[in-house]
Amino acid sequence: MSTSSYRRLAPLVRELRFGGDDDDLADIAARICWSCVVEPGDGDAGVLRDTLGVECIFDLIAGWTDVVVHRMHAADPLEARSRNWSAAIARWRPRLNYEHVIPLVRAATKVGARFLMPGDPSWPAQLDDLGVHTAVGLWTRGRLDALHRDARNLAVVGSRASTEYGNNVTGELVVAAAGAGLSIISGGAYGIDAQAHRVAIASEADTVAVLAGGVDRLYPAGNSELFQRLLAQGGLIVSEAPCGQAPTKWRFLQRNRLIAALAPATIVVEAGARSGALNTANHASALGRELGAVPGAITSATSVGCHRLIRDGAASMVCSGDDAVELWRLACSGGGLFESDEAPGNAVDAPVPLLEVVERSPRLSDEAVRVLDALRPRRGNGEAELAALAGLSLADTRAGLAELELLGRADLGDTGWRRVS
Repeated sequence: MSTSSYRRLAPLVRELRFGGDDDDLADIAARICWSCVVEPGDGDAGVLRDTLGVECIFDLIAGWTDVVVHRMHAADPLEARSRNWSAAIARWRPRLNYEHVIPLVRAATKVGARFLMPGDPSWPAQLDDLGVHTAVGLWTRGRLDALHRDARNLAVVGSRASTEYGNNVTGELVVAAAGAGLSIISGGAYGIDAQAHRVAIASEADTVAVLAGGVDRLYPAGNSELFQRLLAQGGLIVSEAPCGQAPTKWRFLQRNRLIAALAPATIVVEAGARSGALNTANHASALGRELGAVPGAITSATSVGCHRLIRDGAASMVCSGDDAVELWRLACSGGGLFESDEAPGNAVDAPVPLLEVVERSPRLSDEAVRVLDALRPRRGNGEAELAALAGLSLADTRAGLAELELLGRADLGDTGWRRVS
């Protein structure tokens, strides 16, 4: 490791950490760099960090990529041969520079954000169940104690287009959970998420909003007043994405795995056939968490996903606040999250399928989804700029653009590539 590689970050890093001394500056600076360079849930990055230590990011930024790959092969030949390091480094290269990292870190200092990392007293150890796909750290705003480290968390998610029935049920579940001393975890979105946070605040319960973009971008903007109330009343906002980064479809899908991992039980209140809440449910099941779903009218489009979960035996039926608390107690039975022989442990080292939710046909490739997220309808972007925005290699960006152009979703004009509605 180059001893001077993180010096440009040191003054900013001191403002972002929770306690500690100068001995940990390299560690937190490295984790912040990883957070700014790779997209959430990148398994290749997780393997490198686990094998070589987080500070290998400094060597990657310095351009010593061959040295890092050689060290990886020497440390764990079997794991190293199972991964395509050329593709991974090509994916990271557009962001592998301090000119990309430092503005994002400065944006965090401007809003008073802090960076929480493994080893900190308040780090939620339940995230470790994500294996190599776990978060390298969390950007936070608010009161850390709102996220309970002893598993007293319940995730409540559902449709953005919630019904009056769904909102009422959410209120009943959250009031019961608040009475049991649980913190409510959700995604801050419109509909069920917002209702869960709103009722938690009214019940004077702890609540945590997990965002897909930076914590300086309280998205959706229509919930900005709710976010401000959440912060004012001792709640917490967290994200893997650094400040200055916009929420995208890809990041929403990755964000869902954090919601599922942070709580021993997840309840889906309403979910249509294409609801993103089903993606959260998928992650909860893959992690071995307890999953519950609220039934609705058989004619309700917003309950189709819940009915499917119950019918397939993937979720327990939740019909009351008592059921919600009982589901959480079932998840924590035995005195801890996972103390049985069936503990998932590293069972999620392989990537969790992210798109089991029914998508519009034809389904886009992962590369096309990320490129589409980066495109703008009015302002043209060059291929290199899009690669940096999407966190992809130039080759994958071009492949994504070609797919989108073929489908009529992207157009190349005089100023660059634009999104086509």
